[in-house]
Amino acid sequence: MLDSQTIAAIADELAAAERDRTTVPLLTARYPGMAVEDSYAVQNEWRRRGVAEGRRLVGRKIGLTSKVMQVATGISEPDYGAIFADAVFENGSVIEHDRFSNVRIEVELAFVLAEPLEGPNVTVFDVLRATEYVVPALEILSSRIEMPGRTIVDTISDNAAFGGLIYGGNPVTVSEVDLRWVSALLYRNETIEESGVAAAVLNHPATGVAWLANKLAQHGDRLEAGEIVLAGSFTRPMWVEKGDTVLADYRELGTISCRFI
Repeated sequence: MLDSQTIAAIADELAAAERDRTTVPLLTARYPGMAVEDSYAVQNEWRRRGVAEGRRLVGRKIGLTSKVMQVATGISEPDYGAIFADAVFENGSVIEHDRFSNVRIEVELAFVLAEPLEGPNVTVFDVLRATEYVVPALEILSSRIEMPGRTIVDTISDNAAFGGLIYGGNPVTVSEVDLRWVSALLYRNETIEESGVAAAVLNHPATGVAWLANKLAQHGDRLEAGEIVLAGSFTRPMWVEKGDTVLADYRELGTISCRFI
């Protein structure tokens, strides 16, 4: 385990990178013995500082839950990060591109919880019982650590590359639709770039939420009622530039759009 001074120093670096819209060198190249638990300690320090500064924690994101995302990143296990209220955008938002680094978009479903979920041994059925509704969502990825050669340790330390969340479309209860077969078309500037089906997320998007609840239990934490949980992308990440308009069509679940300036 890294000592607390090193963890704080890494958190300082990442905070500066987020502020200055830059990237820092790979942590794994500079700290060869850094382990997954060290990276979650860095992320927790980042989250603690955010709360201390008055930011409001509203949920969690799960990353790397689908095969397409694992292939795209070269990382073979899921991870998670924190979502703050000031990083949540409404449907149709105009978003400042320079707020983020290495900007990409992912297509996801967001679970909004009516009840807490506390591991271990949380199952898909527990998740479905605890969910108030599910709503379409786009995740903005933002990498504060250089991307070539990243490992799971780098990604977790970087708050699982979370940048922002855009929600929209039609909220549905888990009994209204077969969540495995929710599909989406992702457009950039009126051209389809990606498409996918939610079953690509661990065969059922609720499986990712169950994984998260059980993983949080290992860190003495749990999911609370009212939290938003991004269940993971079922498309590859799509790069976006200044001036791009993004639209995701979830068919009966509606559409989400945003524009980057």
